[in-house]
Amino acid sequence: MNPLHEGLIQERVPDPHVMVIFGAGGDLSKRKLIPALYTMARERLLPGGFAMLGTANRDLNDKEFRAEMLDGCNRFARLRPVDKGLWKSLSETLFYQQGDFGDPAFYRVLAERLQAIRKKRGIPPNTLFYLSVPPSVFPMIVKNLGDAGLISRGLSPWTRIIVEKPFGHDLESARTLNRQLKQVFREAQIYRIDHYLGKETVQNMLAFRFANGIFEPLWNSHYVDNVQITAAEPIGMEGRGSYFEEAGILRDMVQNHLFQVLCLTAMEPPVSMDAAAVRDEKVKLLKALRPIPPREMDKYVVRAHYKLGRVLGEHVAGYRDEPGVAKNSTTETFVALKLFIDNWRWADVPIYLRTAKRMPKKVTEISIHFRKAPHQMFRANGAGAPAPNILAIRIQPDEGISLHFGSKVPGPSMEIAPVNMEFRYGTSFGREPPEAYERLILDAMLGDGTLFIRDDETETSWGFISQIHQAWKKQKRKRILEYHAGTWGPPEADKLMAGTSAKWRNP
Repeated sequence: MNPLHEGLIQERVPDPHVMVIFGAGGDLSKRKLIPALYTMARERLLPGGFAMLGTANRDLNDKEFRAEMLDGCNRFARLRPVDKGLWKSLSETLFYQQGDFGDPAFYRVLAERLQAIRKKRGIPPNTLFYLSVPPSVFPMIVKNLGDAGLISRGLSPWTRIIVEKPFGHDLESARTLNRQLKQVFREAQIYRIDHYLGKETVQNMLAFRFANGIFEPLWNSHYVDNVQITAAEPIGMEGRGSYFEEAGILRDMVQNHLFQVLCLTAMEPPVSMDAAAVRDEKVKLLKALRPIPPREMDKYVVRAHYKLGRVLGEHVAGYRDEPGVAKNSTTETFVALKLFIDNWRWADVPIYLRTAKRMPKKVTEISIHFRKAPHQMFRANGAGAPAPNILAIRIQPDEGISLHFGSKVPGPSMEIAPVNMEFRYGTSFGREPPEAYERLILDAMLGDGTLFIRDDETETSWGFISQIHQAWKKQKRKRILEYHAGTWGPPEADKLMAGTSAKWRNP
């Protein structure tokens, strides 16, 4: 056994309950949700009294549904091969109910099925609903659940609801959706999910910053020159061209994933690890983002989309040649932003965010670039200026943390070269980190909202992003910058760092 694994605190087991997945016939259930439940069962994190009822419009019976979910586990579960005995036991807790989400009569059938499952398995009336459906369907399902009397607003028995992204497409739609949800549920019952917050390295930002006395004193404008967050993907549209035309990467990645990473990277220490305290600090951080003047938008935001190029050894088409994409499209597949946080800790420290499709590799990384030593004494020896100190937190793949600093090269001359100190999850703890959905589903079952997004947080982030979209809409220029697929984006992104010593770090 790995000694670093010994003595780790085990997670507590949730209350007995039924989990109801709306849209259980889709890819998310097969690829993520049911494999997550299987892994949780394997690690003994599911309660003894547990059942899952999937619902969708497809005509399936329980046996057919279980067979499809087994196929998903065989292909996508983190712990493979699937244990046959464990799957037999888990599959007996999986049920399916066909129905039309817009038909009020379906919810009466759903209530009867839930009652039968609870009676058969001895489960109290605790319920976790999961909306794995398009956002346009959320209000209809929520209203029908309320009208059918399927929602308990009290603490016992409890009812909770997990809502998948995208949570709105601008500030006004987010406000409307929040209002519709809270007509039926209390805010404390609503779990807005962002799978990035389930990633082990993202969560580790809290432990890294606030459980160690080494780095937090340096985590401010006195010592940090700039912060960079990059989320790059080599893939293109993968059949999602029509969706992406409506969304763009600013909506698809920055408003949710990158802003969540930014919050945990830059927020103030919470008074406790209580969900409310953590989320209070995230909202404060988002409110401190300096608004970008519409007339200066191009000075702080660069957008582009990819043209034909070569990615991972293969020739690929440009964005406008993807199925579902308009030939004159100006939708961005690359965006880079230069942001400032107007508070005491981060005053005048530039925060650079960058995300794109069709980049050279898949990587998500936070890098903290520290200021240079105030006196470069080694230049007198002809050694040149040492490379900047960088703390790099790799979110995916190869999760871990590395510290880059200068050290003397062995020999008679005073030559300084960069070296790395590295930590990797796999080698340090002797096991793979859990999948994001495993952690997030477990937390929702436990009633822990720390890693979920609160209503004011969604509205604050959308308020900032909507200002950018409004400025773009008013611009007379209809042309969009381009970059070759397989590169790190357009050269114009480098201009965000003009007048500074900063350069993009290409991990």
